[in-house]
Amino acid sequence: MTKWSELTVPFLRTRRDCLQGLAAALATLWGRRAAPAAERLEPLVVSADRRRFEGADSKRTFHPWGFNYDHDTQGRLLEDYWHDEWPLVERDFARMRHLGANLVRVHLQFGRFCPRAGEVSQRELDRLQRLVELAERERLYLDLTGLGCYHKADVPPWYDALAEPERWQAQGDFWRAIVERVHRSPAIFCYDLMNEPVVSGGPRTAGDWLGPPFGGKHFVQFVSLDPAGRKRSDVARDWIDTLVAGIRSIDRQHLVTVGLVDWSLDRPGLTSGFIPAEACSRLDFLAVHLYPERGKPDAARETLRQFQSVGKPVLIEETFPLKATGAEFAGFVDHCEGAGVGLLGFFWGQIPAELMPPATIADALLKEWLELFAARSASRQ
Repeated sequence: MTKWSELTVPFLRTRRDCLQGLAAALATLWGRRAAPAAERLEPLVVSADRRRFEGADSKRTFHPWGFNYDHDTQGRLLEDYWHDEWPLVERDFARMRHLGANLVRVHLQFGRFCPRAGEVSQRELDRLQRLVELAERERLYLDLTGLGCYHKADVPPWYDALAEPERWQAQGDFWRAIVERVHRSPAIFCYDLMNEPVVSGGPRTAGDWLGPPFGGKHFVQFVSLDPAGRKRSDVARDWIDTLVAGIRSIDRQHLVTVGLVDWSLDRPGLTSGFIPAEACSRLDFLAVHLYPERGKPDAARETLRQFQSVGKPVLIEETFPLKATGAEFAGFVDHCEGAGVGLLGFFWGQIPAELMPPATIADALLKEWLELFAARSASRQ
């Protein structure tokens, strides 16, 4: 997965320390403004025409608009700090809401929730429940993405040693524990089964379940090490069906999806095996990761169109303006808006005031994205 966030760890120059400190203090106060009093969050469903999201009771259209909250400015994953630095999480959720977000995607790591075979950590479940309660107070819906193995060192050896059927069983246990704990909350927008799963095109080494690292993190994960004569899309479908069945045994209301790379489409070249038209019938909507490229404005739009042609709502679950110019990326955002497609970028704790002046090119890109997000949020009100 192309995670441009790994470039954004700030290296502040000495001469800017005082200015940055003042900006951070003011930003903290700004970010902690109380959320407006309002009615309880309404559960969300897919509309009858299968083209959009809406309130289960009001039938008002819900347009997803928000952030991936996958790590902080130091590259730490959420579980690395959500126990000891909970006020930081509260501040960040307030900041995301203040910027105009209505949806936050969090990435839950398998090894933190299931450190030992046959067990699920009650401590992590308790903290997840507290996160859900925070989302309810801030009136932010949650995209809960599970089964993360982003830090290879945190993946339990027993988990990697499992054969395919047993690994799928362990993944089902993870999801049933998560769903059992949080399914009563209206703040749950969806359960995303896994970030960017892939079906192997041929035999892989035993235990080699992770794709290559990017910035020290593994965002791609294989659901099978050997298709063993099976069609890749059939393996993907069976994996989805297995996990969805477990979730639906507890929760028949909240939406279910999978984080798909843009090369999941059935077209020449690289493919993940998760062909939407063949493997994703049990998903409520398609969550696509799409990064438009410089000089190719029509390519991203055509990819989006092909995902939409499947006949399910589409959410751009990940995007960022690294590969495109600012104007090109803004045009892509506007195109998604016009096509009725929701969009999630990234937020790692900083607001534009804390990125002035940008210390790195990555900081400049992040600042540009956050300012675009805030401006579009204001225009949508």
